[in-house]
Amino acid sequence: MRTFDLTPLYRSAIGFDRLASLLEQRAEAQPSYPPYNIELVSEDQYRIVMALAGFTRDEVEIVTERDSLHVTGRKQKDDVQRTFLHRGIAARDFEQRFQLANHVKVTTASFDNGMLTIELVREVPEALKPRKIVIGDATGTINGDNVKTLEQREAA
Repeated sequence: MRTFDLTPLYRSAIGFDRLASLLEQRAEAQPSYPPYNIELVSEDQYRIVMALAGFTRDEVEIVTERDSLHVTGRKQKDDVQRTFLHRGIAARDFEQRFQLANHVKVTTASFDNGMLTIELVREVPEALKPRKIVIGDATGTINGDNVKTLEQREAA
């Protein structure tokens, strides 16, 4: 097991204790079932694709809670007694958790041919976007408007 010394982070960064605890949690063993991919679709769009062979749409539940995404699969018990010579498809219950960054939201989820696809997007509120402060005259005004968002400046 790997250990990380996060002491330098605590000395020079304030308010990053949540990030440090996330790193420590991720250093622990993570479940590898079911297999999944995380894709960067565009700058603010992501996609999680999970291979759920043997599951149906009704046996899978997706829940978002604050800054986390929980995907849970509960396999219904089969009443038929079977004798397997080889069992390579693991049809066991699972719970997979994903930590979401600020302002990342799930937009859609689909289940097709045993593949669960979850689309996510980062939507930063206008109030939190970077703003450029224009330096004005002694009164602090330039044409009556001193604050412009970076997007307004780039569009001009």
